[in-house]
Amino acid sequence: MRASVDQEGCIGCGLCFSVCPAVFIMNEDGKAEAIEDDIPEENEGEAEEARDGCPVSVIDIE
Repeated sequence: MRASVDQEGCIGCGLCFSVCPAVFIMNEDGKAEAIEDDIPEENEGEAEEARDGCPVSVIDIE
């Protein structure tokens, strides 16, 4: 599984980073980014929780 964040729609609230810092970071523009690697198996649930909690629904996990 891999995560991605639509930079155009991200509002930089930081919820995804606070829920799953192993997968999401805040970049220098104050927006969230996902790690480029596969989501570690032990963090898949947290990553999905971050996606589901995103207030602007810009996180995709495939």
